[in-house]
Amino acid sequence: MNPASFPEFLEHQGGPGIPPFLSGLAHIELSRHKSITAEIVPLEINSLSLNPTLHITPVAWKNLAPLFARAKKRDIDKVVPGNEIVITWSLPDNGKLKIRAAEPGDLLAIKLVVEDIAPPDAAREAGVPVGTIDAVIREAVWQGLVLSPPSMLCREQDIAEFSPREDCVAAEVFSLQWHLTQECDLHCRHCYDRSSRRAFPFERALTLLDELRAFCRSRFIRGQVSLSGGNPLLYPQFLDLYRAAAERDFMIAILGNASDRNTIERIVNIRMPVYYQVSLEGLEQHNDEIRGTGNYHRTVNFLRMLTEMGVPNMVMLTLTRHNMDQVIPLAEELEGITGGLTFNRLALFGEGAGLELPTPVEYREFLEMYAAALDSHPVLSLKDSLLNTIFERDNSGLFGGCAGYGCGAAFNFVSILSDGEVHACRKFPSPIGDILINSLEEVYASKAASRYRSGSSACAGCSLNAVCRGCPAVTASLGLDPFTDKDPYCFRQQITSPI
Repeated sequence: MNPASFPEFLEHQGGPGIPPFLSGLAHIELSRHKSITAEIVPLEINSLSLNPTLHITPVAWKNLAPLFARAKKRDIDKVVPGNEIVITWSLPDNGKLKIRAAEPGDLLAIKLVVEDIAPPDAAREAGVPVGTIDAVIREAVWQGLVLSPPSMLCREQDIAEFSPREDCVAAEVFSLQWHLTQECDLHCRHCYDRSSRRAFPFERALTLLDELRAFCRSRFIRGQVSLSGGNPLLYPQFLDLYRAAAERDFMIAILGNASDRNTIERIVNIRMPVYYQVSLEGLEQHNDEIRGTGNYHRTVNFLRMLTEMGVPNMVMLTLTRHNMDQVIPLAEELEGITGGLTFNRLALFGEGAGLELPTPVEYREFLEMYAAALDSHPVLSLKDSLLNTIFERDNSGLFGGCAGYGCGAAFNFVSILSDGEVHACRKFPSPIGDILINSLEEVYASKAASRYRSGSSACAGCSLNAVCRGCPAVTASLGLDPFTDKDPYCFRQQITSPI
């Protein structure tokens, strides 16, 4: 008998001991066979498409799919009459077969892709935010039901032979570090910018979110907005903007100061942030000298509250010569209170120019100490790209560097100031456009942005280029050219020498 006709044959058979749902099992088994034998992934795709191994099988019984993973009597007893759609497919990355009952989101994603329905049109028809539709498609891609082209957010000059990992060439997420307002309830001694700037116009903020969505969809990546300031919570329309970002399915981070429980509950009720980042500059005495009396206790109590509420949170420290020796003790105090502690080196701009950086030798000693403390201090996180020089020497595995791909300035993030200025990085003057005049696409495509994306020519031949590039903000703050000079703290050539 032809296998394709066997399920139909079983529909007309019966008798003692023959389960009435046997033909349904046979239909699923046939789809399973087709999924296994189908070619998994097309060689090249340039748009969203269905997984060619996907098969959709309507059956007249519910709970048949679990029988293909296990065959306990209790599972058979759960099979009951009722219409159900079973989907079978092979995962595109490893070929593993999947079988389960289709969920409404699966069927919607399949319909959108097959009929080439634009998410905004589907959102209007359903009366939901467009981000709801985007999330359905994203989930289908994650499940392997829908295939997406690879990320098109690539550095122009990246060369595979210089990259220690293939996934360092293209980014999967693009972020706006968005300084909504200059208003701040603190006056930190290392602040990069205390100039008077107007708050970002709300109407332009909404159109910018739409531009970010289009920017990311055209490159098959996710979008993130990292809301900062000043204190972003002091932006008059903060919750409205936060809701608008959530409605477009962006990941949302908050880079701000301690706040009250009611405000955080209102934020979480809209969408849980991917993280809430606050700053501490060392132990209590030093921190309060930089950030104001009482700030340490207020911030630590806020972190406890966030952790209790289940809000992901982390601490950023601006590293100077005078707080290097406090990082590990601070990690010990923050263990169990926050999800991560990391640092950025001070860039000598703004009011931070009055502070002091460590010497290169002191900094190398600090990084060696930091790397050695990682295993015993789980709260410590990785950010400074120069740590990769130590990991390379110790053959302990590289990490993505400052922004996941080394320095991500004008590559997988840009910084937008409250008056519309766009900079490659907020830590130093690096203008690449004006978002109140130009679109996000125009700013990103500008020659100025491309120049920052290329990084320093001094790093061009380095095998760590894709996960390092040093810190151009520190380089520029020491009077060097970030386009031709390497980070003066780079010690890769001397890494085997004693300190």
